[in-house]
Amino acid sequence: METEKVPIVDFFGHDGVMKSLGTIGAEIYSAFKSAGFVYLKNHGIAAPKIEAAFNVSREFFQLPVIVKQKYARPTDSNEGWVAVERESLNPERPADLKEAFNFSKKENVKNCLPKEVTTFNPVLADLFDEAQQLTFRVLEALDEGMPGNVNVKVKIDNIFTNSHKLIGKPGNATGLRSLYYPALDPEGSIKPGQVRCGEHSDYGSITILFQDDIGGLEVQRVDGMYVPAPPIPGTVLVNVGDLMQRWTADQIKSTKHRVLIPEKELLMRQVRQSIAFFVQPDDNFLITCLDGSNKYEPVSSLDYLNMRFAATY
Repeated sequence: METEKVPIVDFFGHDGVMKSLGTIGAEIYSAFKSAGFVYLKNHGIAAPKIEAAFNVSREFFQLPVIVKQKYARPTDSNEGWVAVERESLNPERPADLKEAFNFSKKENVKNCLPKEVTTFNPVLADLFDEAQQLTFRVLEALDEGMPGNVNVKVKIDNIFTNSHKLIGKPGNATGLRSLYYPALDPEGSIKPGQVRCGEHSDYGSITILFQDDIGGLEVQRVDGMYVPAPPIPGTVLVNVGDLMQRWTADQIKSTKHRVLIPEKELLMRQVRQSIAFFVQPDDNFLITCLDGSNKYEPVSSLDYLNMRFAATY
């Protein structure tokens, strides 16, 4: 990131007319190239749907641990509940002070869905659908607006759109992850160096992030310093994942980010929530460098994801 501000891309121009896909894609690509992150404005997802997802998530996370354990993420699947300190996104730090629920629309994971929160499944499924539609708009825009010097095949083959056809169906690992950062006691047993979410980059093609109004997310600049990426009303954050970096042979890069423990006691004692839509290409799609180079070895989307999961859990 060259400046302290994450760029904002508006789907509409100053005249109130929606921009062309090519224009939007060029602006998103430029933001990705400079910062790895972009705020999207007028993205089309209604605020009440996002708020409803935060509400049902909070209702689940506030259940007793013994109840949540019934829905724990199994070793052979990514769906389900992940307990506090179960993950270490930065292995050089103590485990993260967060819990999560990994949600997908696959038929074979319905047993992972909590029955105690009756609206949990429909509300998160609704946000999944909305995020999926926004994903397709972003990918279509990148197909249209990415410079030809990255690879003319992007424009000819609509490669980003066509490699994500199975989102929400068997054969694609895209998932919605609801994150809950519990309130912390300043006098409690916080370990030296422990944070809410350790420094990491995301695994897939792109991530769409919904934040509450508490803040705390920081993203890394090119000089290694971290700067805040606070919630901006009416926007969502989108960032580059590691597979997209490989795909573009480092033309756009996956930016590390983290969530620290707030220095102010008032904020430390508040719960923080976010919801991430982690976008993956279809499982069997082979990721090869779009410029024709061999900078990164070809790898399937699912093989790469499983490799990264193995290092996290």
